[in-house]
Amino acid sequence: MEEKEAMRLAITYAHSVEGRTAPRPAVGAVVVQNGSVVGQGATAPPFGPHAEIYALSQAGARAKGADLYVTLEPCSITIHTPPCTRAIIEAGIRRVFIGSHDPNPRINGQGINLLRAAGIEVVSGIEQAETDEIVRPFATFITEERAYTTAKWAMTLDGKLASRSGDAYWISGPEARVWVHNLRDRCDAILIGAGTLQADDPLLTVRLTPEQRMYKRALRQNPRRVVLSTSGDLPAQSKLLQPDLASGTCVVVSKNSSIQQQRWLQKQGVEVVPIAVDAQGRPDMLAVLQMLARKGLMHVLIEGGSDIFGTALDRQLIDHVVAFIAPKLVGGKEAIPVVGGRGQAVMKKALQLQNVHKQILGEDVFIEGDLTYEKRDTEK
Repeated sequence: MEEKEAMRLAITYAHSVEGRTAPRPAVGAVVVQNGSVVGQGATAPPFGPHAEIYALSQAGARAKGADLYVTLEPCSITIHTPPCTRAIIEAGIRRVFIGSHDPNPRINGQGINLLRAAGIEVVSGIEQAETDEIVRPFATFITEERAYTTAKWAMTLDGKLASRSGDAYWISGPEARVWVHNLRDRCDAILIGAGTLQADDPLLTVRLTPEQRMYKRALRQNPRRVVLSTSGDLPAQSKLLQPDLASGTCVVVSKNSSIQQQRWLQKQGVEVVPIAVDAQGRPDMLAVLQMLARKGLMHVLIEGGSDIFGTALDRQLIDHVVAFIAPKLVGGKEAIPVVGGRGQAVMKKALQLQNVHKQILGEDVFIEGDLTYEKRDTEK
């Protein structure tokens, strides 16, 4: 088995547990002896064994003199579980191939140094572009102490989220919607504004048949549902306030909102989190993402609406963008644009996506990429 082929297999295992490991990164590992896979594994749900431990355990005695392929640098400290570097050394692994360095400042490079000090050959950077993509939510979580965000929207060719009446069903086609459910399946939470809840009354759940899944993943509870509502005044008939969905829903309100309204929401079964407000008197987006990180949520999918997208972009809090462009025109000055907020004054300040990926899904054009900022805005 070639090096890249083995790492690709480890990457598949890492993908299989995305959305199931927070607050730990999704990692995959493969042990190869004489060209054959003898052990494999992925990070367990919190706070079970790491991927390397599963792979080494499966390999048993065959791990001695073998090669280990792992998507992320093995940990060198005890956090819930013993360091993986110790297990690798004790198993007699000959070489370790690593995709990405661990972004945790307590580990970054130390795991590699310990392995080399024990006489193990270490090769890093194998298929790093994809392993970096997998670890990116954890990197933001561990270095910025906030949740990583993906902003997802479907838009018409003339840049609208909905018609002037607020109707948005459906802009994108069935292929795009299946892709979105796969995206939801690897996120820890889905965030919307009160306007989106009132206009669309969404379920914010993952609905996929086995054939529609991009990766075989263990079943889990749906991502946490998060609604930003300054006042907390939400329609009682909303799907997210019904018993089957309320227990997994968090409503973030202004710390100045009515205590009576907060109590009413709590009676519906949702969690209510009062939070500091921004200059516009709305729940402060950075404070929201920091709060979600404290709850152990690493990757938050922002699904709208326009004001939420605009606020997040103005605060430089969109990390990744997923956009579906449908070959449709809706027109109208009153139709809802994709991104609200203040925006940029001149085109040369427009933010350019990095690591862009494009493809056709049914009749829709799919574009995704990362956003980086010269200087992150921490002001409200």
